[in-house]
Amino acid sequence: MGIDYRRVLDLAREHRWDEAHELVQPFSDSLSCQIHAWLHRVEGDDWNADYWYRKAGIERPDNSLDEELARLYALTADLEG
Repeated sequence: MGIDYRRVLDLAREHRWDEAHELVQPFSDSLSCQIHAWLHRVEGDDWNADYWYRKAGIERPDNSLDEELARLYALTADLEG
């Protein structure tokens, strides 16, 4: 079964970080890694966030947490068509 990106982001937005992290952790595709990175940014763990951004193939964006969440939601919408 694949990951429900929007569900992970919704959980995170509801401050249910542990649940969101548990759902995203098994996946290693680029978007999962970006979401995982953002979760670590929220936690204040920039070192770990940078690791996951590198795994996603990008550098940490120079944006706020809210802007990054909006960017990630937009990426999920792009996947949904």
